[in-house]
Amino acid sequence: MKVVAYVPLKLNNERLPNKNTKLFDNGRPLLSYIFETLIRTREIDDIYAYCSDNSICQYLPEKVKYLSRSTELDRSETLINDVMLAFANDVIADVYVLANTTAPFMSSSSIEVGIKKVVNENYDSALTVVAHRDFFWLKEKPFNYDPSSIPRTQDMEPIYSETTGLYIYQRNILIEQNRRVGNHPFLIPVTKLEAIDINDPIDFVIANAIVKELERKKY
Repeated sequence: MKVVAYVPLKLNNERLPNKNTKLFDNGRPLLSYIFETLIRTREIDDIYAYCSDNSICQYLPEKVKYLSRSTELDRSETLINDVMLAFANDVIADVYVLANTTAPFMSSSSIEVGIKKVVNENYDSALTVVAHRDFFWLKEKPFNYDPSSIPRTQDMEPIYSETTGLYIYQRNILIEQNRRVGNHPFLIPVTKLEAIDINDPIDFVIANAIVKELERKKY
């Protein structure tokens, strides 16, 4: 069974200009983190950078392949489903690993767990999630608790949110249903660090501080 990982990239980011190639204080670009994680991940056959601008190649590790995509996919109104289908038409695989540069602290162990669940067990997809045991409200009403009997947060049933950092799916799920999450997905619980998602300038500032702290602890 062929497993292919790819990272969709565009250089005309609106909320955080030049986000993918933006350098942390240590001189490393944001995109380098997820690619190095994918390289360390067992079970993956090929890794692609999917971008319309080949200038991205100067930032790519040797084991990552560059695949040119249409500039039509760089528009702000482009849906991720359009990107996924375009890549699936260009590269045939049994299982796809869609990873994003915006999750620089994603671990290879979490990716491997998801791949093994989809390849070896009865799951058609997998995605990273974070468990929340908090008091939620919906339409000005308590959503998951009774205000007259407030539970301890540690006793609450968790509610899971997608991190959007990683999706693993079988080819047929995308081709037949136009989805990256199938009818029987495996939820990969990740740490708050892995769940960090960089989209705005303040997100990058926080991630940069984390990078510096992680590097400080190495020495």
